[in-house]
Amino acid sequence: MPKHSDASAPPTDPYNPAATQLLDDTHWELTSWTEANGQPRAVPSRAAGSQPITLDLSTESGRRRASGLSGCNRYTGPYALKDGKLSFGPLAGTRMACPSSVGGALEQPYLDALAHVAKSGVQMNPPQSLQLTLDNGGVLTFAQRAE
Repeated sequence: MPKHSDASAPPTDPYNPAATQLLDDTHWELTSWTEANGQPRAVPSRAAGSQPITLDLSTESGRRRASGLSGCNRYTGPYALKDGKLSFGPLAGTRMACPSSVGGALEQPYLDALAHVAKSGVQMNPPQSLQLTLDNGGVLTFAQRAE
């Protein structure tokens, strides 16, 4: 049997259905959005002085609830984990007027993307990340953040 250190171990498969069961009670921040054609989409970040888009997955109420900041407004709604796939909805949000910032411009596309997740992957080994592949081939990547 071959021996290797953890550092030389092959990366785990982020689309392993068992890995998504680790998503309950985690907190994420959108770090990149790649369109189906491979083009990156600008996302708000703390480094740029903006409020990042966030996704919190909680079981505190005894039910699975997603919530976060969608660019300008807060959103909430149920989420489900079935056969290794993360799904959302229906989601409700606040209705504040949003400035024409990157976050405000992404709000509706982001909420629409959450309704069209084709597959989800999670990497719990550092650096921890969550990938949501959309029906149209786009990919949202989140980094885990402290609450």
